[in-house]
Amino acid sequence: MFQTITPIDNSVLLERKYSNNKIEHTIDNSLKAQKEWENLSIKERVYLLNEFVSNFLSKEDQIVEEITRQIGRPISQAYSELKGFKERADYMLSIAEDKLAPIVLPERENFKTYIKRIPAGVAFIIAPWNYPYLTSVNSIIPSLAAGNAIILKHSAQTPLCSEQLFESANKTLPNNVFNYLHLNHEDSLKIVSDKRIGFVSLTGSVKAGYEVQRATNNKFINVALELGGKDPAYVRNDADLEKTVENLVDGSFFNSGQSCCGIERIYVDQKIYDKFLELFVSLTYDYTLGNPLDKKTNLGPVVKLSSAEFIKKQIDSAVNDGAKKLINESRFNFPREHNNYLVPQVLINVNHTMKFMKEETFGPAVGIMPVDNEEDAIKLMNDSPYGLTASIWTGDMEIAEKIGNRIETGTFFMNRCDYLDPGLSWTGVKETGKGCSLSEISYEHLTKPKSFHLRKAL
Repeated sequence: MFQTITPIDNSVLLERKYSNNKIEHTIDNSLKAQKEWENLSIKERVYLLNEFVSNFLSKEDQIVEEITRQIGRPISQAYSELKGFKERADYMLSIAEDKLAPIVLPERENFKTYIKRIPAGVAFIIAPWNYPYLTSVNSIIPSLAAGNAIILKHSAQTPLCSEQLFESANKTLPNNVFNYLHLNHEDSLKIVSDKRIGFVSLTGSVKAGYEVQRATNNKFINVALELGGKDPAYVRNDADLEKTVENLVDGSFFNSGQSCCGIERIYVDQKIYDKFLELFVSLTYDYTLGNPLDKKTNLGPVVKLSSAEFIKKQIDSAVNDGAKKLINESRFNFPREHNNYLVPQVLINVNHTMKFMKEETFGPAVGIMPVDNEEDAIKLMNDSPYGLTASIWTGDMEIAEKIGNRIETGTFFMNRCDYLDPGLSWTGVKETGKGCSLSEISYEHLTKPKSFHLRKAL
């Protein structure tokens, strides 16, 4: 049995039983269903998956309130997650027939040759709490479109998400093509290592990523790992300052900074540094921190008390080492009796000897440093064990591309941040992980090539 504690007031939101006694039955049923699902045409699968998406989105108001109660994201912002869910699902389904079709080689006399894409089998998808639908759709829709069955495991913070998705799948898809389980850590790893599982996707911590990697050492399968991040931004002196600040404040603090590709460190050209800080701090004070069920709120609590303590300690450590906080907490009116409501914080006088600038914070706090030139900015941006996204803010696309080629990252943005384009591969470098979701490339990870070399007559 486990409890989900709502970050709104730290009360018990719900209780659920673990599904460890259903593991064997679920895997067996998934295997059987996958064979039948694979035999449907891609067109038939896409049709059914569009029905699934439509059914799921028809519950929008209920789902949005559940998101807010489970993770504390302001209800005024929670609708955007379902908009993103639809955007990604629609795109991946729109390209499925073309990208999953056999690759037919040019005709040769007496020969027929082609490469067919065979589903990986049963995909086990481990989804996080911070964007429970946006992260899981990256794997759910492409996996199913490719002919795989899936077993979904959500965080104990967001059990209603698996249940909502399953309810819609149960009404629109063949039985057991989509299953879910509520699992503890140990049982999750047992499923990862089970030889009947043909693909694993994890969005989580670096530690969890290494554990999943080790658990698959007994077999040869594709594993997609999206792990930690400390995403940087570099603001050149030719940037549109007001629009840049607006985007970077949002990129730093949306979802209380609990975004996989949120901005955690900013490097600003020395010539515009003071003006940038002035605008950034001013806009940060515009946030309304409070109960996320109130539609006027646009900044909610962080997900757990333990998360709040970690963030506070990281900030305090930086301050003890010489950093300066620019945001006065007394100017915010919020439920001070609950310790997981954190004021959005901006730190200056920071450097890369501080954990705050090197380790993932995953909260509403950002460090801002001045830089003298592009070389310094590039060096600092790359001075990280992670590499999910990085952004440059400039009016010069040619320079942006040149710098982008030197940045160690999975996605490089110009004048944008904290966004996923489903047409582009979502991946990371270094300790951010491996594999790929979204884009046509993801279908290569979810299938295995099988070559047909047919001679018509001897």
